[in-house]
Amino acid sequence: MDQHPKKHHAGWHLTSLARGMRDAFADPQVRTLLVVTSTLVAVASVVYVWIEGWSYLDAIYFSVMTLATVGYGDLAPHTALGKLFTIFFALVGIGLFVVLCSSVAKQIIFRVTDDENE
Repeated sequence: MDQHPKKHHAGWHLTSLARGMRDAFADPQVRTLLVVTSTLVAVASVVYVWIEGWSYLDAIYFSVMTLATVGYGDLAPHTALGKLFTIFFALVGIGLFVVLCSSVAKQIIFRVTDDENE
């Protein structure tokens, strides 16, 4: 007989995921990383609006795609200053974004593992 019948129920996994997300965003370290990352995206977006003349939506979109390393290529800085800023932004921001994602993932994995052991 299966010792953990709820393991096979998809709702249980979604519940564990939701609890993990809740735990992650309750963690002061994750919240701090989220604030710092969001601030960096906001500042970068203002810089892109100012330097490249993009709309705020395009600037935010480009900033997030850069941090997530998606790089669709539909937007790219055309000015020398914009390109130099993007180099700095990517070097600082990608590492920060990875740490944020890792911290959230750690909390989710901890919650799922903890729920499996109950």
